[in-house]
Amino acid sequence: MEPSPWGRRTAAFVIAMASAAQALPAFAQNPQARMRTGAAAKPAKAPEALRDGQAETRLLEVYQLTGEGRGREALARAESLARDYPNFQLAQLALGDLLNARVRPVRKLGDVPETDAARAPEAGGMLDELRTESLQRVQAHRNRPGADRMPAQFLELSSRSRHAIAIDASRSRLYLFENTDKGLRLVADYYASVGKLGIEKLVEGDQRTPLGVYFITSRLDPATLKDFYGAGALPINYPNPLDQSRGKTGSGIWLHGTPPDQFARAPLATDGCVVLANPDLERILRQVEPRSTPVVIARQLQWVAAHSVQAERKAFEAVLNAWRSAKSQGDMAKLTSFYAPDFQSYRQKPLTEWTSVLQAETRALKGREIQLKDKSYLRWTDAADTMVVTFGEVAEGARTGPVKRQYWKRKGQQWQIFFEGVIG
Repeated sequence: MEPSPWGRRTAAFVIAMASAAQALPAFAQNPQARMRTGAAAKPAKAPEALRDGQAETRLLEVYQLTGEGRGREALARAESLARDYPNFQLAQLALGDLLNARVRPVRKLGDVPETDAARAPEAGGMLDELRTESLQRVQAHRNRPGADRMPAQFLELSSRSRHAIAIDASRSRLYLFENTDKGLRLVADYYASVGKLGIEKLVEGDQRTPLGVYFITSRLDPATLKDFYGAGALPINYPNPLDQSRGKTGSGIWLHGTPPDQFARAPLATDGCVVLANPDLERILRQVEPRSTPVVIARQLQWVAAHSVQAERKAFEAVLNAWRSAKSQGDMAKLTSFYAPDFQSYRQKPLTEWTSVLQAETRALKGREIQLKDKSYLRWTDAADTMVVTFGEVAEGARTGPVKRQYWKRKGQQWQIFFEGVIG
């Protein structure tokens, strides 16, 4: 990964601002160095219309100017940012440090005198959270993936999925993609908060955010929600069939915003939801479509070149085509061999009952071949290897057919279906 265009010196400074173990650069330590800014601060411009990502970009500009020793410009930018976003705690903290640096050395981000910190231990905890938030924002900026990269889970996306979302919990980051004719294109990325106790949700109330492949199920009207959820909410389908097969419980996992008095939350702050600043969520609310937008939540995303997944995609497509051929031909012995013994469908329908459904479907075909339209393959790999497949099943001569979703798991070299159901 190429370093940020800020350069090594600036990046090192910003990390220092975000870490209690590092000192701020010379401009904050030396009053004479503080005066060598090279230019007077420019008058603050009229605030622009608030938009997604703007607050973070402006904060990082403050860090950059500070690292370059341009203290007066940094202070003017910080004052403007804090005025436009009065509820952005990290901006207020940066402004406070820059003001303090005019009269005394500042050793770290949120450099509160020890006597004050001792009197208010809760404030010390909040400062630690803000330092972590700052570090997460800086590192995500420095390590933003290249334009030719995408998360490894997205093997194939149907054109019906106009957007896709991937969340890297290790970086407190949500990535928004547009699905174009040339493949996935990263269009925005945002700081995001996850569960108080981290990730890998197992049971109801464990305050963890789930890991896996999900889909946005609906868009909730903010007028029907409490202020706590901010600009709105997008529920996801946790627990999905893989979660259910593993006995996981819980519900109500949403992507949502923040209350009016809070711009962002700490990296680990939710009861399991993924929370974004309201301006960032507003863009997502405007663009993504419920039901067809996948959401991958990973401990750490693996970024790959699009062409590197072609072999995996083709190998699985051959398996899916073999399933399609067996169903078209009405070969029940071969067709049922694609289903796992522990297969389940909606309403906990086991394989014995599902076999009757397959027999009825193949009889209805009357020898016609089926085509699979608008296919999507999303791969999830942890202790097991899973493929989440969505397609429209259209019989020869028909214009439309049911939209189905299958969950396949790999045992050795063999893929088997452990869940199948109609979703539209």
